[in-house]
Amino acid sequence: MIKKTALGNGVTLLTEDIPHVRSVAVGVWVNVGSRDEDDRVAGISHFVEHLMFKGTENRTAKQIAEALDAVGGQLNAFTTKEYTCYYAKVLDEHFELALDVLSDMLFNSRYDVNDMDRERNVILEEIKMYEDTPDELVHDIFANTIWQVHPLGRPIIGRAEVIKEMNRDSILDYLGKYYVPGNIVVTIAGNLQHDNVAEIINRVFGGLKGTPLPRLLESPVPKKEITCRGKEIEQVHLCVGTPGLPLDHSQIYVIQLVNTILGGGLSSRLFQEIREQRGLVYSVYSYHSSYHDAGLFCVYAGLSKENAEPALELIFREIKDIQKNGVTDQELRRAKDQLKGNLLLSLESVNTRMSRLGKSQLYLGKVVSPEEIVQKIEKVTAEEIVILAAEKLNPNNFALASVGPWDDSGCLEKTVGKLI
Repeated sequence: MIKKTALGNGVTLLTEDIPHVRSVAVGVWVNVGSRDEDDRVAGISHFVEHLMFKGTENRTAKQIAEALDAVGGQLNAFTTKEYTCYYAKVLDEHFELALDVLSDMLFNSRYDVNDMDRERNVILEEIKMYEDTPDELVHDIFANTIWQVHPLGRPIIGRAEVIKEMNRDSILDYLGKYYVPGNIVVTIAGNLQHDNVAEIINRVFGGLKGTPLPRLLESPVPKKEITCRGKEIEQVHLCVGTPGLPLDHSQIYVIQLVNTILGGGLSSRLFQEIREQRGLVYSVYSYHSSYHDAGLFCVYAGLSKENAEPALELIFREIKDIQKNGVTDQELRRAKDQLKGNLLLSLESVNTRMSRLGKSQLYLGKVVSPEEIVQKIEKVTAEEIVILAAEKLNPNNFALASVGPWDDSGCLEKTVGKLI
């Protein structure tokens, strides 16, 4: 059962009691991410996440690492474009230890200048590693291509020249603005009792003070652009796509089904046609990312340069086929079962349940039950698939990005022009 408590200072607590497990997953979500940064501090959200593990007034960095390791637990964090999450998973008997470590990191970190310098170097190495991973890098280049200077088009990790200049005052100013009660959601899933947990959370978080800044969401304006970044590697990594839907859109499950049918798995049209039937790629898939006020639909392919044009032709052909001829009953049934199966199987993990609570609260202000999601998936019709595909997946609005031994964007523009 899911229960919710709002603390007097604005912190929100959501719990889900799962009595048949012995574990508890705890997440502290802060409603700030890379889209809230300006150019002068781009990457600061990710930098702060790293610094949380470098030592507090009560624990050294080593003691933070050892605290949950010693009881078989897990401790980690991640930063996205719209939120940051710090989380732990432990046996239920160690719940208070996990919460103590997380809260200590969040509210007692030292942000020592020497620690900052060391972690700055770690992040600069992470940026270099990212540059050497073209199948990941191309997705950020694609977002930047379609959204240009908008913060959603920037990489979460930041830019090296900005990270090099980041100082302690910037960090403390950022924390004072965003790490305040009204921006914090605590989610816990596992073997627990809500009332007992709420009492502990109130004791730990209830004394926090501060008022969050209003979040001014300026929606990105998409551009139809092509970006080719030349890189001496064996394959070309391509991303081609178009704006999608925000998470709270009434047709969110329609576009998720379109994505599943097109490129959401081994049985998808793109995988079967481009890899299995033609052998043009090793990897090809599609995905849909949703934000508060925007979305992104993208198809990725990793291939040899000479296979790019035939692969793009097949991608556009499959999209146009759905727009013109729709999908079969069998395809739609398989896609619905796939989405439902992915959802329900994921709920066997307490980490996934904890994450679902946090994301739902941050994006929707409520938690949508699995049963309600399944009902909405089941209600989607083949006609809705065709209408949405025609409206949202217009090849004339697609942007394209590539990384690899192909830096002639003019040549690629001619190729795309022929295909659409």
